[in-house]
Amino acid sequence: MKMRLLVVLLLCISFGASAQLTANKTEENVDNWPERVYDLTIDYKTVNFTGKDIKAMTVNGGIPGPNLEFNEGEFAIINVTNAMDEETSVHWHGLILPNFYDGVPYLTTPPIKPGETLQYKFALKQSGTYWYHSHTGLQEQRGVYGSIQINPKETNLEYDKDLVLVLSDWMDENPKSQLKNLKRGNEWYLIKKGQIQSWDKIIKKDAVGAKLKMMWQRMPDMAILDNYYDRFFINGQPTQDYNDFEPGEKVRVRFVNASAATYFWLTFGGNDPMLVASDGLKVVPIQKNKTLIGVAETYDFIVTIPENAKLEIRATSQDGSGQASAYLGDGDLLKAPVVPEPDLIESIKHMMAMDMKMGAPAAKFNPSKNDSIKYMKKYAMKMDGMAMNDDMKAGDVSKKTDSMSMNQDKMDMKMNDKSMKNGDMKDMKMGYIIPKDKVIGDNMKTGANPEFNYNYLRSPEPTAFESDKPVKEILFNLTGNMNRYVWSINGVPLSETDKIKIEQGEVVRITLNNLTMMHHPMHLHGHFFRVLNENGEYSPLKHTVNVAPMQKVVIEFDASEQGDWFFHCHILYHINSGMARVFSYDTPRDERLKAFPLKNLTNEADHIYTWGEVTAASHMTEFFYTATNIRNQFILRGEYGWNENLEAEFTYERWLNSYFRVFGGVNVENEMEDSMDEIGATGVVGVRYLLPLLIDSDLRIDNKLRPIISLSTATMIFRRVAIFGEYEYQMDFGWVNDFEAGTDFKEETVWKLGLEYVLSRDFSLMGSYDNRFGAGGGLSLRF
Repeated sequence: MKMRLLVVLLLCISFGASAQLTANKTEENVDNWPERVYDLTIDYKTVNFTGKDIKAMTVNGGIPGPNLEFNEGEFAIINVTNAMDEETSVHWHGLILPNFYDGVPYLTTPPIKPGETLQYKFALKQSGTYWYHSHTGLQEQRGVYGSIQINPKETNLEYDKDLVLVLSDWMDENPKSQLKNLKRGNEWYLIKKGQIQSWDKIIKKDAVGAKLKMMWQRMPDMAILDNYYDRFFINGQPTQDYNDFEPGEKVRVRFVNASAATYFWLTFGGNDPMLVASDGLKVVPIQKNKTLIGVAETYDFIVTIPENAKLEIRATSQDGSGQASAYLGDGDLLKAPVVPEPDLIESIKHMMAMDMKMGAPAAKFNPSKNDSIKYMKKYAMKMDGMAMNDDMKAGDVSKKTDSMSMNQDKMDMKMNDKSMKNGDMKDMKMGYIIPKDKVIGDNMKTGANPEFNYNYLRSPEPTAFESDKPVKEILFNLTGNMNRYVWSINGVPLSETDKIKIEQGEVVRITLNNLTMMHHPMHLHGHFFRVLNENGEYSPLKHTVNVAPMQKVVIEFDASEQGDWFFHCHILYHINSGMARVFSYDTPRDERLKAFPLKNLTNEADHIYTWGEVTAASHMTEFFYTATNIRNQFILRGEYGWNENLEAEFTYERWLNSYFRVFGGVNVENEMEDSMDEIGATGVVGVRYLLPLLIDSDLRIDNKLRPIISLSTATMIFRRVAIFGEYEYQMDFGWVNDFEAGTDFKEETVWKLGLEYVLSRDFSLMGSYDNRFGAGGGLSLRF
């Protein structure tokens, strides 16, 4: 009995060292551990993955960079040289290390300037699969990433060899250009992928009501992945062959999702693999053939090489737009199950049947006001009438996988005896009900879609914290606006908020409440956190957690470090649009950062994006130009008809929230057709508001006290065909203008109706009728 108690105690002590792992207080090798040195150089290189030469960024000449292999108990020394003409950085994702070497430029670590070398030094007190990447701008998307393998001192897992598979996404287009295109609300990437929810598809699938409901809540077309990618990679190629493994060998396959924005479904040919680790830490082994790996997560599986056959490992983009495969062994092919492309329109129908409320602000009128609980309640999901949609059943990759998933992921959808409050629908066993004392607000389920929860992850040892520890409760509503591509937390982007103060010795518990239709992989630097699931005190420890659309996840971590630590969505385009926070132990800032102010990191609201469009048609010419950031926007617009009717306008507007802005500017136009002699200028002020059904409204008054109201909208009726319309009504009550006798009111109506055929991201054919200029057609160029 004493021996049994001693074993339990030793396990607890051993795990405690892992769960409460903290970095060395010193940055030097004070314990004289064996040192392992790597030299990394970040430089430009021309690559060609699609038949087109592209200027990329590489680490030691490769994409991905080299796998850095260490042993637990070594002291890492990594020299990173910047051979580019722009600054860079490296973050060691998932590693517990001194704050100064965490690698977030201007927050914890100086940026690496061109021509400079920065040396990182830290003790490796952990084992597992991790990775590294640039934390500067969009450099990660261009190739600055690689894997880290830390071999354990001891393991009870049986395997013969290791294989690291780095998953990533690749675009030929400049990532900055793609982010700009998302900011302007262009639907080109959905069109290109064939995923636009045009009205012909909506009518065919009997989803008109659902579509109108979405539009009423100002929601554009649904997307699982915003971006368009030309290729998906495993270790830098769409396919990889590893035919040197021998039959019967057990291989520990270490997956790193180093993509900038893509989640992948992992499926395996042959026998079901054994999942043994998540985010570098051991979990209770479980057979699992289909796993969603979020951006920045890592998973380890053990697979057995079959006799006289090779097995396929397939990584399928969650939106179904592509995949990459690795083949292990030699012989006849054992194909991996195919994950079907999700049906977005069916998903919309089911979401609207659940009466989901959307449209939580991504940029609030008063960023300093703490009203997160109010918004959580306002946009809570109604659970009555909930049903399983096709996307939820995306696990139906084969009869074999069906059987496995139904048993393993509890997809049998059996009803229990407890009725739901808001209807006759029984409470489906679809995830984990968060204990009331562990969550802010209601105890809504995590993972109402069973494929998007973590109930399959169970820690081998207890992870619960001591009950007497003080707890700091935080609610983070994850908020976003697809129309302007602004992403935030609690309706406030990073640049408009302060650091979140935490104290050593407390437990920080965060309720992550996703109020958007996108998945968000939330990553905490420098710590592991518990992801509360049905395994209770054995809930797993992770550094990155997926928060599925309209779902909650609760995480908690032991505040045992010092300094400032980044917490953010790991979709590269979301973090660069504001979805991030800084946790601060409120300790003095490192003197080595004196020349590197934090504002250089928290300035995404100041980034100016510009775009324009010019249309040359047989009856008129139009020009638009926009320069904008999160709060400020400048617009230049001009129209010239071949009847010599001219109008041009320049305005500045201030976004007060996601939909409402005030503006002022100057309007120039001529009063008479076929004459350029009487051109007059007027000042205008007003408000602009995005109405339900995605109708943009403009209410203004000019310096002649003439009220004007304008409405405009556009919608896709076919995959490449949009219909658009504009209406303007101007009133003149004679408050400034002198009318001829007997006249006390004048009005003017301007309207336009047209069709646009989208040829490419930059070009469209158009035809329209304008009541001033008549009918005509031409070509539009976007830039």
